[in-house]
Amino acid sequence: MRRLAVTTLATLFALGTVSAFGEDAVKSLEPQPARWTSPAETAQAPLDYDFADALAAATAPETSTGAEEAETAPAAEEASEAPAAPPPLPFHCIEGYSGGPITPMAYLCNTENKDVTPDGVGLPSAAYTFVNLGTKEMHVVSFSQTFLERFEFGYAFQHLDTGSLHDDLRDAGLNMGERYVGLHHFNFRAMLLEENSFDLPLPAVTAGVHFKFNEEMDSIDRSLGGAFTNIGYSDDFGIDYTLTATKMFPKLAAGRPLILTGGLRLSRAAQLGLLGFGDDYKATFEGSVACMPLDQLCLAYEYRMKNNPYHKINGLVEEEHDWHAFSANWIVNDRVTITGLYGMFGNIANTREDSVLGLQVKYEF
Repeated sequence: MRRLAVTTLATLFALGTVSAFGEDAVKSLEPQPARWTSPAETAQAPLDYDFADALAAATAPETSTGAEEAETAPAAEEASEAPAAPPPLPFHCIEGYSGGPITPMAYLCNTENKDVTPDGVGLPSAAYTFVNLGTKEMHVVSFSQTFLERFEFGYAFQHLDTGSLHDDLRDAGLNMGERYVGLHHFNFRAMLLEENSFDLPLPAVTAGVHFKFNEEMDSIDRSLGGAFTNIGYSDDFGIDYTLTATKMFPKLAAGRPLILTGGLRLSRAAQLGLLGFGDDYKATFEGSVACMPLDQLCLAYEYRMKNNPYHKINGLVEEEHDWHAFSANWIVNDRVTITGLYGMFGNIANTREDSVLGLQVKYEF
């Protein structure tokens, strides 16, 4: 399953890159109308290329010509006096940075809008995510802020109810001491390469540093007499390093936008860090395919390879499996998105969770 997912994502990315050199892709690099709004607004003067502008151009209705252009000119002039905000994309990952529910994208959230914030500071984004893991559940509150269209600071707090893990340990005569786990994520990401730089169909490339701190794992390990230490637990904090590339192909999916993402992660986290951190860093792959069949609907598949730093405790802590997730994302308006998630996460500590359900509401100020 892992080899199939990696191969599929890599093949799609390669095919998209080849197609980007075709006539349609070359046209997509020309200056585009500024925002994803009405035909009248598409008559405004073009701005510099960025993700929001390209997506606006790819999804905006075609403008009329001749007499119809004359009719829409007054509306265009009125629209130029009150610029509309770009669509609130991308979404928030459950770790507090921009992307899909479980993996990052190279695009940043809520970047600078020069018509609104001429000082170069983007506006903040916030999200709440609920994830039902079957025998466990997780609540996530996340925030992000972008500066100068290139730098993103993000924070997320994950609150995990360990559910059946706590109950099974208790039944085995062991006491975790804590039923709930709190994990803090502090994220910094920088866009190293803007999409279509140097007038070439290049992906956006973003690097990230993600500091994580687990509030309870030291206490849980002590309560269990060092059981987690015996299987590889080392610290209650750790740092992930990510490198992510994302490319949008405006007309690749039957004339609709297709967004391909692939990236690498260096980490020593167990279950994102919810079960602490091991000793050794391992490199893993992650990626996604997203399409927009409608202007207000984004469908996506994500794949995330897992690190698996611990040995097993049969029946209590099993080997981690790679994560797969499918999401449907509704763009409600220029500030709000609602995301529904179905995931196959494999072993989460003591149980296999292959029918994960999640819901996220994200708001851009």
